[in-house]
Amino acid sequence: MPPITHTSELSSTVHYETRGDVAVIRLTNPPVNGLGDTLRTGLAAGIAAAATDDAVRAVTLVGEGKGFCGGADLRQFGTPAATAQPTVSEVLQQIRDLAKPVVAAIHGFALGGGYELALVCSHRIAHRDATIGLPEVDVGLLPGAGGTQRLPRLIGTDAALELIQNGTTVPAPRAAELGMIDACVDDDVLDAALAYLDDTGVAGAQPRLDDLPPPAAGDADFAAARRRVRPSTRNGVAQLAAIDCVEAATQLPIEEGLPLERASFLRLLESTEAKALRHTFFAEKQAAKVLDIDRSVQPRPVERIAVIGAGTMGTGIAMAFANSGLAVDLIEQDRAALERGIELVQRNYEATAAKRRLDAVQVEQRLALITPSLDLDVVAQADLVVEAVFEDMAVKKDVFAKLDAIAKPGAVLASNTSRLDIDELARSVSRPRDVIGLHFFSPAHVMKLLEVVRGESTADDVIATSMAVARLINKVPVLSKVCEGFIGNRMLTPYRREADFLLEEGMTPERVDRALETFGLAMGPFRMSDLAGLDIGWAARKRLAPTRDTSLRYSRVADVLCEAGRFGQKTGAGYYRYAEDSRKPVADPVVEQIIRQCAEEDGVERREITDAEIVDRCMLALVNEGARILGDGVAQRASDIDVVYIDGYGFPAYRGGPMYYAETLGLAEVLRRIQTFEAAHGAYWAPAPLLEQRVAEGKESFD
Repeated sequence: MPPITHTSELSSTVHYETRGDVAVIRLTNPPVNGLGDTLRTGLAAGIAAAATDDAVRAVTLVGEGKGFCGGADLRQFGTPAATAQPTVSEVLQQIRDLAKPVVAAIHGFALGGGYELALVCSHRIAHRDATIGLPEVDVGLLPGAGGTQRLPRLIGTDAALELIQNGTTVPAPRAAELGMIDACVDDDVLDAALAYLDDTGVAGAQPRLDDLPPPAAGDADFAAARRRVRPSTRNGVAQLAAIDCVEAATQLPIEEGLPLERASFLRLLESTEAKALRHTFFAEKQAAKVLDIDRSVQPRPVERIAVIGAGTMGTGIAMAFANSGLAVDLIEQDRAALERGIELVQRNYEATAAKRRLDAVQVEQRLALITPSLDLDVVAQADLVVEAVFEDMAVKKDVFAKLDAIAKPGAVLASNTSRLDIDELARSVSRPRDVIGLHFFSPAHVMKLLEVVRGESTADDVIATSMAVARLINKVPVLSKVCEGFIGNRMLTPYRREADFLLEEGMTPERVDRALETFGLAMGPFRMSDLAGLDIGWAARKRLAPTRDTSLRYSRVADVLCEAGRFGQKTGAGYYRYAEDSRKPVADPVVEQIIRQCAEEDGVERREITDAEIVDRCMLALVNEGARILGDGVAQRASDIDVVYIDGYGFPAYRGGPMYYAETLGLAEVLRRIQTFEAAHGAYWAPAPLLEQRVAEGKESFD
């Protein structure tokens, strides 16, 4: 590498140096080198310096720290810094107009605006471990700095549309195959970039993308791409806008395509959907931070995991660990059950491979990480033990008693329970500080959410370990204290209560489901119950029956269905009926008859109900209970509750979660509607004290 002949700081986040006849502009805005105001200022100054220095024949852009550039600084959106001069577009225009070759030397990542910065350069090289792409649709936006116009010109319209519409990021070797970068290297990217520039003819080796004509549409089917965007699609508005812009790239010169793209970006930026998705983005990052544990607390080392139980949940949990390269012992007490579990794991991996998300080698590697066993003593090797047996306290206590005797000192003992009392379970062993709840969501190898349930005795380093492990296996962890149902299922209870009451008051399962799915839920409550199994909720209701307030209204519809053996898809009938080997729900007159009979016997008057009331009753029941949870200190922050419902229960991300949704309605308006329901339906609708407090204080948010 040539020695440094000149160095200067162009801004607080950009460093400039010359190495021989190459100017090196280094982005120093960790952790992601976001394109904030100071970075834009420094980058513009660096390009200007290179342009006027006759001794400089070429420029290399390189990032400091973990990556090249992660794109726009989302923290500055909505602030004066976001629109301060120079803008991103102005800086990119400056690079485009530079009459010298510019190489983007990418390590770590080049995402969103970071890759758009690379696209405007004349050349792009990347370390083989880098990740590259335009994921803006994930936060409700589209590439707004030339991505939709330049990428089709670089790699072809069909491939560009696929990447942009889906927000797909790819590893550098794949990016090289697609033509997104010019070279993939194993060496230091700055060394590689300088060597690349020494290659004769590089300066004129290829035309700038902006000089190319509109690309042919080729195999890109824009109509089909639009059809794939369903009403419930998390980022559907952004996807449709991105499709429009990519199509425009095939029709317009870049001088017209860039302003069209920018206008679409700015429209999305101020949309309610994009604001909600940005809220979700930051909420998921915040959720992993534990407010009352000192940062000096270190996680315990976790190298080997044991999972107890090879049913649907246990196998999914084992796969979640194996997918991240962790060795897992999958333990069962019955050979037939263990064999069924391993067969299920194999079928799941084969299904993933059939979708070309894994190759045969990767399938074998992951299967090899899961060791089936009938010997509970192998738990002695584990740093983390996850119990995933039947949801019954006596059964779980029996397992934990055995774990207490076998597990090594310091091993984390976790229960995959959705409702049971972690404190009671912890009191049954000699090491309550090591006990924690890890509530995975089914299918555990797919669902992002992990509720981490801290008991009253759980050690701080056990909490830190659980949060770290969750991130290691690509889960979004949310911390909860112990209560009935924790965060998610505690809120689900009033939500389902109102859905059940609506049936008795005049609705059908399909009408309630349709209204809530139109609102944006991935699945209505009755379709969801049929999928999960009605027997699960029935068991919980029977367990809680002795403490239920009999003076309050209670819907018997679900109980009657269960008494008739209608447990959902698993029995071919629940709230709907199902043809053999079919998951398509069909309205069942028998269910409507049961609903009418229960309503008549309980004296419930049936009436016509609007879709708006269905949505309000169910959504505001969630919100009111969420406010109670927050007021009780069960959840750390309102945004954690939003994460639980978006990542675990199919709440539409483009509405930001139930608590954010309430804030968009206005807390005063939410309180007014809840008070109206209280007057009509009684004590269930008593407003949460925290909601009343926030409104009295004139606050617009729960936190």
